[in-house]
Amino acid sequence: MFETVVVGADDSPTSVKAFDAAVALVKISGGTLHIVTGYKPAARSTAGVPAEFSGSIRPDSHVLSVLADLSSRARTQAVAVETHDTKGDPAEGIQGVADKVGADLIVVGSQGMERRVLGSIPNSIAHGARCAVLIVKTD
Repeated sequence: MFETVVVGADDSPTSVKAFDAAVALVKISGGTLHIVTGYKPAARSTAGVPAEFSGSIRPDSHVLSVLADLSSRARTQAVAVETHDTKGDPAEGIQGVADKVGADLIVVGSQGMERRVLGSIPNSIAHGARCAVLIVKTD
């Protein structure tokens, strides 16, 4: 059974379908869900922000908010969860976390597969993963 499951997720509607499938699998196995969001940090301007607040503006704030929301959703279903924000290529981040935690399964959405785009996240994961991969149809 899949006890260590890694899911690549963000705040897109298609990603949530993959997340829901991963939660259902982990709920059955009683394992741990690792939620990974890979992103390329964007520089944010603090122009016009008072000095006392400029230090609290972080380029990864949105990513951390998404991870907090998804982990909360998983925990409400009694699923053990860990979150990982990875900077850089999302597919590499997902695979890196999967390797690090010894994942049995990686779950990703099918976004990008329909066009057979080289370099799409599901294609990259399917060809590079060292464990089983579930590509959830998300359209």
